[in-house]
Amino acid sequence: MKKIEVFDTTLRDGTQGEGINLSLRDKLAITERLDDFGIDIIEGGWPGSNPKDEEYFLQVKKINLKNSRICAFGSTARFPNKISSDNNLNKLLLAETPCISIFGKSWRFHSEKSLGLTDEENELLIYKSVEFLREGGREIIFDAEHFFDGFKDDPDFAIRMIKAAETAGASTIVLCDTNGGSTPTEVMNIMSNVIDKININIGIHAHNDGELGVANSLSAIEKGAVQVQGTINGIGERCGNANLCSIIPNLLIKMKKETHHKYDLSKLTSLSNFVFEVMNLAPNTRAAFTGKSAFAHKGGIHVSSVLKDSKMYEHISPTTVGNIQRVIISDLSGQSNIRYKAKELGIDLSGKKEFSKKFVQNIKYLEYEGFQFDGAEASFELLLRTELKGYKPFFKVDYASVKNSFDEKGLNYSEAVLKVNVSGQVEHTASDGAGPVNALDNALRKALSKFYPEISNIKLVDYKVRVLGNKDGTKAKVRVLVESSDGEENWSTVGLSENIILASLQALSDSINYRLFVLKEQVGQEAVCV
Repeated sequence: MKKIEVFDTTLRDGTQGEGINLSLRDKLAITERLDDFGIDIIEGGWPGSNPKDEEYFLQVKKINLKNSRICAFGSTARFPNKISSDNNLNKLLLAETPCISIFGKSWRFHSEKSLGLTDEENELLIYKSVEFLREGGREIIFDAEHFFDGFKDDPDFAIRMIKAAETAGASTIVLCDTNGGSTPTEVMNIMSNVIDKININIGIHAHNDGELGVANSLSAIEKGAVQVQGTINGIGERCGNANLCSIIPNLLIKMKKETHHKYDLSKLTSLSNFVFEVMNLAPNTRAAFTGKSAFAHKGGIHVSSVLKDSKMYEHISPTTVGNIQRVIISDLSGQSNIRYKAKELGIDLSGKKEFSKKFVQNIKYLEYEGFQFDGAEASFELLLRTELKGYKPFFKVDYASVKNSFDEKGLNYSEAVLKVNVSGQVEHTASDGAGPVNALDNALRKALSKFYPEISNIKLVDYKVRVLGNKDGTKAKVRVLVESSDGEENWSTVGLSENIILASLQALSDSINYRLFVLKEQVGQEAVCV
């Protein structure tokens, strides 16, 4: 059984996704993480398309890669009689990568309409382009663009095109589902047909337009493909590429396939999050294997079962892929949820069945009113510790006034005035800001800073408002979710009111109170209570 080769195109095909723009430093940083993870081939970009990619291939040579080979990407030449002078092909050679991937047309519709070539001209173009690069001393991977659509349209034409690349010296023929419209059954049937006609390695490059990119990739491997192409987190043009973060664990854990490198899957979630961070994208919380919700349990019956044996509701152990098990608190919670969350916080509720029962009912009532604790775990912890008499707030706001003014000249001004009570001492302060919530946040920090200077590094990183109840119009309750960070850890809090300013103040106060509580616990000091 041949080992599977993993080909990553995050830095090339992935960057064609909407909203994705990587700097040279970003591309080099991702390259190092992919190499550390053990990716076989990293497609770094198209050296003939832009200066940044050309510079990448110069700079990446300075990195001492342990596992990966760098691959330059490009197309076949434009004309069969101008191969040696083709700028694109020569740029590929100048990149000096050990392997090169080039794509060519394997669907007659494209070769005729896009390039205006006859069947013979397109076949010759593929042959000569591969031959030229092969004679330049490179390993050549031929991407048969639109192969599955081309095969369904005319199998003989599609096979002729990839045979031309094989004859010219390509090491691998990659069958591309470029439009992402094929199904696993079609992929398997076509793979079975092709593998009898091609004597070199066959790969698969799938797109996700039918939400089948991963399934199609695994189906191709099942039928004999030995190279799989994809991107980290499935990023890419339109609906994206096949997601390597799903393909790799499925290959190793479910299909028991061997890969060229021994992957440490415990690094998978970290790699996924790193790429999201570098690309300035919000992680996909529902992503299989690596998403925050991949091993999250909300229903009380589920949690009760997971506490007995996690295999009841988890197909693998989350630690296998570097993820964690989570239990979510909501109106669907049971006593098992509460005991699980309490245990995570170092609180033993095993002998407090009656407390657990009452607390569950309290949570259900608060969620009925509009609170949401599955997105505000810091507020949940403060609520639990309050009920257990283990926490009191470090401060309270006795008075708050927020004013806004604006005029037709574009003047926009917000000011918050607060009276904040800390252990009987009242701090009366005011601050302006870019909007009422920012002014409120600034005033609260200003009032507390002389009592608790440690809050200076707390930053508000996300702020969400949800209007509850579509019948009440502007009188409806609003729920405010605030995410805060100290640069190392993030935590979320919630506020609820018909008044958006009051809801925001609740969430902001919880955020600061939570951080103060954590800091005092860490140094073993008792909380200062109002």
